[in-house]
Amino acid sequence: MPAQASEAFVLRTYPFKEADLIVSFFTRDQGKLRGVARRARRPKNSFGSGLERLSQVRMYYFQRENRELVSLDSCELIQSQFAVLTDYGAGVALDFFAEVSEHLLPPAEPSERFFRLLAAVLAYLREEPAERVWPAVLYFALWAVRLSGFLPEFGAGRESNQVADEMLRTPIAQLTPRPWSKSTAAGLRRDLYRAIESHAERRLITAPLLEAL
Repeated sequence: MPAQASEAFVLRTYPFKEADLIVSFFTRDQGKLRGVARRARRPKNSFGSGLERLSQVRMYYFQRENRELVSLDSCELIQSQFAVLTDYGAGVALDFFAEVSEHLLPPAEPSERFFRLLAAVLAYLREEPAERVWPAVLYFALWAVRLSGFLPEFGAGRESNQVADEMLRTPIAQLTPRPWSKSTAAGLRRDLYRAIESHAERRLITAPLLEAL
C-alpha cells in the first residue's frame, strides 16, 4: 500500500511499548489523525526532531480501512518551534495551542481554516516570543472556539452600525463622545444575554465535548 503524505502539525506524543510512540497530528487534508511511530524513541530513527510539539512537518504514513491508528513511516521537518522555547511564557503558549487543538478538533475531519490559524499564530509568535505571547493566545483562543462552533455570531444593532460607520468616516481627532444612558446599556445587556442563551440552547448543550465532562 503506497504511503500518503500530508502537511501536518504534531499535537501530542505518547510512549507506546518499549521504543514506539503514538502520535496525534493535525493534517491539512485529512484532519486530526493518530498513528504509531515505530522505533521513534531510539537514537537512530526516521523522524528526527519532527515529532516535537507543534512541529510543522510533511508526514508520510500508511492508512488502512477500519483501523483507528495509522502507521507512520517518516517525516520531513518544515518548521520547528525551537526559537519560541527561548521564552518560558511562549513555551507555555505552545502547550496551550496544542492542548486546545487536541481536544477541539474532531478525528479525521479536515479544517483548512483551523490549520491556517495554527500556522498564523505560530509564525507571529516566532518573530518576538517574549513580546507577543498574550496577543497570540487571545487571538487563537477566540478563533479556535469560533471555528469549532462554540461562539455565536453576534449581530450588530442599528446604533452599533452607526457608531462603526462614524468611526470609519471621521478623523479620530474630530470624534466626540456619544450620549450613553442606563436604558441603552440595559438594552444591550439584555440582547447579549438572549443571544448567549439562544446559542447555548441550540448548540452547546448537546455538544459531545460538554457531554463528556
